[in-house]
Amino acid sequence: VQLVESGGGLVQPGGSLRLSCVASGIMFSVATMDWYRQAPGKERELVATITRGFSTNYADFVKGRFTISRDNAKNTAYLQMNSLKPEDTAVYYCRLTLLGGLRVWGQGTLVTVSS
Repeated sequence: VQLVESGGGLVQPGGSLRLSCVASGIMFSVATMDWYRQAPGKERELVATITRGFSTNYADFVKGRFTISRDNAKNTAYLQMNSLKPEDTAVYYCRLTLLGGLRVWGQGTLVTVSS
């Protein structure tokens, strides 16, 4: 079982990035997918969730700016990030959770928002 994130990088304030999280070795379509982030010196925090039924939920600090989605045919979850702010700078992690409680984390991808 493996999750691999990609799509991070350096972007100017106000810019956009799309993160991807590809799962392998697991029944992706029945899993709940989360995106978390961890900024330097801070605890990891939940950013967004998408269930196997495609219901979504967002942290207040990203509502209206970020969109979580999934493509079960590609075993991939996405996080579209628009109107990025310097305070969005963090390592972003995806997490997969199955009904039985199995949880798998990706390795993280760094997002830096700076001019």
